[in-house]
Amino acid sequence: MNKKELLETVEALSQQINNARLDEIEVETDEFRIKLSKRPPMPPAVPMAAPAFLPASGGADAAYDENETNSATAAPSDGTPKGKIIKSPIIGTFYAAAAPGKPAFVSVGSKIKKGSVVCIVESMKLMNEITSEFDGTVAEIYVNDAQSVEYDQPLFRLE
Repeated sequence: MNKKELLETVEALSQQINNARLDEIEVETDEFRIKLSKRPPMPPAVPMAAPAFLPASGGADAAYDENETNSATAAPSDGTPKGKIIKSPIIGTFYAAAAPGKPAFVSVGSKIKKGSVVCIVESMKLMNEITSEFDGTVAEIYVNDAQSVEYDQPLFRLE
């Protein structure tokens, strides 16, 4: 098979994988081996615990959209949450699990150690593992899976 025929074959396989519900195509001959893969789409958002803390307006939290939170309970009377807050270090999309269909890294009641991965924030097509700066138990999760998050936005509250 010459170079032109090989390129035509690869192009045809690429079109097939894009037009079909296939995630992967692999072809092997005596002369070559081709493997094409595509990432499946992310599943629809799965609601998690409703957030209970809404940051005060102003400063870095000003971009935090209160309409995205579906708050079901009120913050403590002094306006500050009890416990330690894990915040997003970057702007991006929050994912609770490593991949679609996989279990969430943490859920309400999970005991975690400093350095444990608690979620992923996708930013600029890069999956960034977010780790806890604290030991504790997850008391609240403030965002839903596949929700956009802002820099310094609260993600979790630990007790």
